[in-house]
Amino acid sequence: MTAHAHSAFTAFEPARAALLVMHYQTDILGLFPAVAPGLLANTRTLCDAARAKGVRVVFANLRFSAGYPEVSPLNKNGQRIKSLGLFIDDRTAPELAQQPDEALIAAHRASIFTGTGLQAQLTAQGVDTLIMVGIASTGVVLSSLSHASDADFRLYTVKDCCYDPDEVVHEHLFATAFETRSTVLSLDEALRLLA
Repeated sequence: MTAHAHSAFTAFEPARAALLVMHYQTDILGLFPAVAPGLLANTRTLCDAARAKGVRVVFANLRFSAGYPEVSPLNKNGQRIKSLGLFIDDRTAPELAQQPDEALIAAHRASIFTGTGLQAQLTAQGVDTLIMVGIASTGVVLSSLSHASDADFRLYTVKDCCYDPDEVVHEHLFATAFETRSTVLSLDEALRLLA
């Protein structure tokens, strides 16, 4: 563990923290059947550790209405999503055992903060620290992490609970953009943070 990571551990306050579990939903996991079981096992372990420590767990799913009225014809990524015909009636992966008091944010854009009111909710609850995990690293994680960094949250990313089908870009993001905006942790390091 780096000195940077060690100092970040000492500043961690569970009551002021939230674990954001992004796009761990059935339609997305169905696109990656080879890696889904491992990702789900890692993230369930992380969720349970956060719950035991008193850290809020917040789920955020990509969600659209029938016919995709939320998708602009100008939005290239949105048009690609629309062409898949997914993200209308899927749900959070049941393996993560979402609890009744755990919020579910429905987002229409790559960043879970865009158009959702999530930032205001977290700030109102006194949250200034976010642990972020999600699928995919080049999409929801990059977009949401960039927003959260600009919003001055203290940030952690847990690499073992993030995935991207482009492994080279995934590794590069964690070594560059994610490292400069957050404290990058392995699952074992995250569990020590939450011990």
